[in-house]
Formats: sequence, structure tokens, C-alpha cells
Amino acid sequence: FTPMSITILSLSVIHLIIVFIFILLPSIFWIIALIDILKSDFRDTNGKIIWVLVVIFLPVIGSILYFLIGKSQKIQ
Repeated sequence: FTPMSITILSLSVIHLIIVFIFILLPSIFWIIALIDILKSDFRDTNGKIIWVLVVIFLPVIGSILYFLIGKSQKIQ
């Protein structure tokens, strides 16, 4: 390997890590949150609709809020 190819190779690995952290990981959490919301029953009759809307319109923040707050509102 020449120094230039090593630099290009390491740059692409950094890009893959950035893509994983900022695109794939939030997308996975978003999908898991939506599936969990749709499969669950909530104490409030409108709870499911509200959480689906929050997670759809605010994907990253909504998913985090759902895992922190919304899971406790489910019927066990």
C-alpha cells in the first residue's frame, strides 16, 4: 500500500462509522419504536396514536422519548 491508498482506506472506514452512528443506528431505533408502539396497548386510548405521530414526525427525538417515557404508559 502506498501512503495515499492507506489514507483513502482509513477515510472510507471513518465515513462508514459516521454513517452507522448518524443514519443506521437512529433508523434502527425508529423502526423498533414503531413496531413496539403498534404491537402494544396503552392505558390511554389515544396513547398509541399520539406516540405513533410523535415518532413519525420527530424520528430521533420521538424514539428516545418513547423509550424513556412511553414504555411506562403501556399496559403490561
